[in-house]
Amino acid sequence: MKKDRSLEASRLLIRPLQPDDWQRITQIHDAARPDELAGSCDPRAFVPLAEDPEFEDLKKCQILVAILERELVGFVGIDNEYLGWLYVDPESYGQGIGRKLLQAGLKLVSGTAWTIALAGNTRAVRLYESEGFQETSRFQSDNAGYPCTCLRLELQT
Repeated sequence: MKKDRSLEASRLLIRPLQPDDWQRITQIHDAARPDELAGSCDPRAFVPLAEDPEFEDLKKCQILVAILERELVGFVGIDNEYLGWLYVDPESYGQGIGRKLLQAGLKLVSGTAWTIALAGNTRAVRLYESEGFQETSRFQSDNAGYPCTCLRLELQT
């Protein structure tokens, strides 16, 4: 059951990653990733973050985390202009946390911000488009060996 945090969302704190945040980040990713894959890719494409080779890419990113009621509830990872990671704990969906993380992450980007989203991840695509991103290409790819369609979305900052 989702927690009702709508009133507390105004007290959302966005801060840089701290070393003790890594365990919670992996939990959030692993809880939200099945929702990201739904409608886009075979659910067997799910790989826990700790086992995913792309985990090393995340570690190289500039990471901001969202704290609500003293609990880490989401994160965004930026690598230069690439917003490669944006995840919110499913218990905290619908509170504007993803939008606040995206907006904070964009402040770290100069030039053309871009991301890749799974075509069937309509929640994420709508969020990016509502913040001014536009689809610039669509291509076939795979997640852990399972085919999917991806969108490249760009924003001139």
